[in-house]
Amino acid sequence: MKKTLVFGASLKSNRYSNLALNRLLDHNIETEAFGLKAGKIRGAQIKTNLNDFQNIHTITLYIGAARQPEYYGDFLKIKPKRVIFNPGTENPELYKILEDNKIEVEVACTLVLLSTNQY
Repeated sequence: MKKTLVFGASLKSNRYSNLALNRLLDHNIETEAFGLKAGKIRGAQIKTNLNDFQNIHTITLYIGAARQPEYYGDFLKIKPKRVIFNPGTENPELYKILEDNKIEVEVACTLVLLSTNQY
């Protein structure tokens, strides 16, 4: 399985990003995490520095469109094959930037994709 970066990971167990990270691990998907606060979830380290990520296949987004522009350059630098826009993260401006750089855009819910074996 290809490596996934949970972007906007939270240590709070009631957050969807936390649930997604756990479900990715349950599916034995190599998972890394970026968040505002460092910590660990089941051995997966939440990092606060974007320079630490390499060979990422998929970024699954858990930050809203208003906060995304400061990370546009980072998304392109990471060079994922696809970016999943979970509910509440939709951003047509970023879709275009990614597509112009040959990065697949998927507007979907990571939790649903995993539960229906479409991930």
